[in-house]
Amino acid sequence: MDNEELTLFRDMARRAFEQEISPHYEQWEEDHMVPRELWRTLGSAGLLCADVDETYGGAGTSPQVTLMLIEELSRMGFGGFASGFGIHSNIVAPYLSRHGTDEQKQQWLPRMVTGDAVGALAMTEPGAGSDVQGIRTNATRDGDEWVLNGSKIFITNGMHADLVIVAAITDPGKGAKGTSLFLVDTSLPGFERGKKIEKIGQHASDTALLFFQDMRLPANALLGQENKGFMIMMEELPRERLGIAAQAVAATEGALDITVAYVLERKAFGQAIASFQNTRFKLADVRTEIALNRALYEQCADEYSRGELTADKAAMLKLASCEMQCATVDECLQLFGGYGYTVEYPISRFYTDARVQRIYGGSSEIMRELVARSILGRA
Repeated sequence: MDNEELTLFRDMARRAFEQEISPHYEQWEEDHMVPRELWRTLGSAGLLCADVDETYGGAGTSPQVTLMLIEELSRMGFGGFASGFGIHSNIVAPYLSRHGTDEQKQQWLPRMVTGDAVGALAMTEPGAGSDVQGIRTNATRDGDEWVLNGSKIFITNGMHADLVIVAAITDPGKGAKGTSLFLVDTSLPGFERGKKIEKIGQHASDTALLFFQDMRLPANALLGQENKGFMIMMEELPRERLGIAAQAVAATEGALDITVAYVLERKAFGQAIASFQNTRFKLADVRTEIALNRALYEQCADEYSRGELTADKAAMLKLASCEMQCATVDECLQLFGGYGYTVEYPISRFYTDARVQRIYGGSSEIMRELVARSILGRA
């Protein structure tokens, strides 16, 4: 897809989001969940899993198309759904496309493309967040089946998910080298969802606690090779972090747009807020930070498309863009004064939606450690 085609697709997507999401999003934020039908609506419009191969119902585009859709959702202020959309289209689908068997792809990908199956990724546990080597959920072989036991927390799309990619220990005592991934069909016995987890932001993103109690999975539920799950996770992290950066940069652009409109209209001391030097300088700083981070993001996206994006560079991008997002959206909110602290003004949602970006997908602290290791080794 060339630049002109990408622009046309972006315009089409934006119109679809304005029609199908904008009128309802405030209600979905109050409901703390989007309706299940939204996934099917977007699927019928060709807006889910765009880079899945045509063999499995996708459009076979480049990953840039999926990233562009994440950008548009984020720029429009739909941060919560952008996260769920990213998990489904930018993480779960690529895990399957790149590491699944043809049988697994045939089972799940066509339904993910249409929105009839929603995907989730389950790595985090109450005692294992950024440190995925602390996973305790386990799977043991029993004849032609695996028996899965454990729990996962903070799982995006957890309430809607039909497919959950679960990380579990299959060789106890080996840590990362004994971890495998499983394609868990949530309709099977032994699977249970806890109640939705209430968060300070990204309310439209349903986040759940999941339980697996003596859950029997067929042998072909194993994704990739046994005990190679950690390697797959490490291989896929650059794309996950690229998607988070897409959210960070585009959401900040959206926050700046509504801030500019506000300061041009709002008056104080007899003049537009935009005429004050403080306002002008703050906006100049925000625009500059966005430009710097967008340049790095687009460079990394190009490298990913060529198979050249390294884990440490993806960590730098994730660190820089998410720290920038939180800092600059805070500056934007400040220019709204007291109105910025009310839910009536969308800048407040940009602000609360941003905060988790520095935590999920690897916290900023972990990103700094990864970058430091690339410089110093493990010294």
